[in-house]
Amino acid sequence: MALNNVKTVNEKDYTYMNKISPRNWLIFIVFGLIGQIAWTVENMYLNLYIYKTVTYNPDAIAIMVAASAVVATLTTLTMGALSDKVGKRKVFMSVGYIIWGISIIAFGYISKETVAVIFPGSNVIVTTVIIIILLDCLMTYIGSTANDAAFQAWITDVTTPANRGRAEGLLATMPLLGMLVVFGVLDSFTQQGNWKLFFWIIGLTVTAAGIISIFLIKDRPIERKDSHYIQDLIYGFRLSTIKNNMMLYIIFGTVCLLGIAQQVFLPYFIIYFEFFIGIADYAILLGIVLILSSVISIIGGQFVDRYGKKKFLLLSVLLYILGMFTLFILGRTSADHMTLTYIFTIIFAVVMMGSYLVSMVILNSMARDLLPVAHIGVFSGIRMIFFIMIPMVIGPFIGSTIIKNSQFTYTDEFGISQLVPTPEIYLGGAIIGLLALIPIFLILKRMNKDDETI
Repeated sequence: MALNNVKTVNEKDYTYMNKISPRNWLIFIVFGLIGQIAWTVENMYLNLYIYKTVTYNPDAIAIMVAASAVVATLTTLTMGALSDKVGKRKVFMSVGYIIWGISIIAFGYISKETVAVIFPGSNVIVTTVIIIILLDCLMTYIGSTANDAAFQAWITDVTTPANRGRAEGLLATMPLLGMLVVFGVLDSFTQQGNWKLFFWIIGLTVTAAGIISIFLIKDRPIERKDSHYIQDLIYGFRLSTIKNNMMLYIIFGTVCLLGIAQQVFLPYFIIYFEFFIGIADYAILLGIVLILSSVISIIGGQFVDRYGKKKFLLLSVLLYILGMFTLFILGRTSADHMTLTYIFTIIFAVVMMGSYLVSMVILNSMARDLLPVAHIGVFSGIRMIFFIMIPMVIGPFIGSTIIKNSQFTYTDEFGISQLVPTPEIYLGGAIIGLLALIPIFLILKRMNKDDETI
């Protein structure tokens, strides 16, 4: 079936949206950025929080990441379908952001000391980890409702194939800018062990965004659905749906493989730089990487809209794989050439993250162009299965296995040897990344066959 015969979102009369309004650009920036600041806490700093204050066992991190990924996916699937049915996104976004911030603040009150008082006689470490994981799942449920289900569907509502490259180019920078804000402005609180203030600042920021959204965001009128809610939930899992939207699922599969590659190393990213490379002031290095990668993503989005997606897809993925492999090589030589390693780590980390973002710009905009009009919210959940759940369930455990088998340790202040992430996590990511070339060639083959830029 030719791609131009697939019923997509651009078949609706969206001519008045050929240009993105200043208000919507502002919403993309504010709510995209603040949402990603919150996800930075969930995806990276909770890992660091557990590692530094509760346990050095990497399995605790892997379990937490996997559990939150499952919750995020189920939440986005169910709440995205619900937003389709009621024909509204704003209420889920506004209320969700307000409660999301409150849930983040709650992490500041969980510690081994508090748990020991509330649950005397329990295994303090295990109990603390369980409580953190449960709260993380609750926070993820709220955040995924607001951001992954409602906000992502709203973005599709207010954009068209003609402007999605620019929109995705900006949105793709938000995870990195969110990390940059946290690293640059708030990381000092975690370095000083002032975790409670850290969680309060971020939580209040997210809640404030929810309050502001009440006045700023406007729903794009969408047709309210009369179909059965359960039928909507299973729509994306039907064989007929998969067959009729095969290219969409191939794109999802490509993103899934690239995401698994990233999740092999990303949960241990900060820990690796601080404890293996020995860069205590890692915020500077990461800040440089995040700024330059974001610039590449924004410029890449402009080029994608201007010259087409096909020209940049394969190149961006190959550079992503090359970046991961080079970081592995650099990590293995860090002890002998620390200064050169530092410089080249910045260069190839930018290559890795920048090219990954460009590939996401391309694949995300391709996917949005192919979404069935009547099931945009439902497909926010299907998207999460491939973009979040599978990568975050599989990737961290691959990374954890690599770390436990490396036998590289350091001695903590109590004289106990603790496991540390090693450069092999990047090698593992590069190997997984190579598998993504298979669906990419299928995408390029179909684009060449139909003479179509998806």
